Amino acid sequence: METITKRIYIEVPEAPAIPGLNFRLFQGEVDYPYLLAVRNASKIADQVERADTVEDIRKNYAHLVNCDLYRDVVIAEVLDVVVGYSRLYWYIDETSNVRIYCSFGFIHPEWRKKGIGRAMLHYNQAAMHKIAAQHPGDLERWYESYSQDTEIENESLLEKENYKPVRHSFSMVRPDLENIPDLLLPEGLEVRPVKPEHHRIIWNASQEAFRDTWDYVTPTEEDYKRELENRNYQPELWQVAWDGNAVAGMVQNYIDYQENTEYHRLMGYTEGICTRRAWRKRGLARALIARSLCLLKEKGMQEAALGVDTQNLSGALRLYEAMGFKPVWRWTIYRKKMDE
Repeated sequence: METITKRIYIEVPEAPAIPGLNFRLFQGEVDYPYLLAVRNASKIADQVERADTVEDIRKNYAHLVNCDLYRDVVIAEVLDVVVGYSRLYWYIDETSNVRIYCSFGFIHPEWRKKGIGRAMLHYNQAAMHKIAAQHPGDLERWYESYSQDTEIENESLLEKENYKPVRHSFSMVRPDLENIPDLLLPEGLEVRPVKPEHHRIIWNASQEAFRDTWDYVTPTEEDYKRELENRNYQPELWQVAWDGNAVAGMVQNYIDYQENTEYHRLMGYTEGICTRRAWRKRGLARALIARSLCLLKEKGMQEAALGVDTQNLSGALRLYEAMGFKPVWRWTIYRKKMDE
């Protein structure tokens, strides 16, 4: 990625009167350590569990879609020390048939409740409005952001700015890997080891299956590349059911070793759970989850986790609860109609 050595400062109209406070645009990879430092300070204060690295940010930013990093990332500094940043992007929610303009950010805990976050949100809304003006007017336009329920300041800001909750999801944990039910795959299906030549086939099948979910966005080639470069891309742990040459369903398991080290635990993830339409209502997902839990236990894990849309019409939440998972954190997607 190109790095701009000269800092480009911008005017944020509603910036608070803090001595030494400036806002600037993204310079490139040189900024990654500063962004990571703000994220790490924020996650501790907000009780958000994640284990980011500079390399994770680099790989993610290399494959973003509908986001111009040198325009859409804003960095807040006080006396040349980075104290916060935000990023925005847009997408079409194909389920609701609306165009979404999303922004999010992190403010170092020592610099919260001073008006920096609000000023950046207002700046981002104005920037997104300009981007929206370049798009066709065929769809409704909405601002969007999101928050975990422990991010108190962030949720408070969004609510004061008239963002409304539109969707919730849970981070769920199965606190042990005991008493895993012994479930058979539906007749005619089998799980096979994932080979490199299967990766794209499995990706295509998963995207077809997820097309029925809320907030679906047709993936791009950059999305696929980002997936391949994710440090938790571990196809050797996946449980993929085949019906002849067709993928019927899957669980894309992984173990985040870095996160486990940071939080002193042995946790595996049972994510990417999906069943294609022709194979639903036969107990396939339940059987694949059971196989996944057994696999994680064999790998030395002591607990398992996943995320779920609480309003998923397939009954995923009930299934996961039946398999021993319990809600730990709640995530909320907030939206506000543009031009209101």
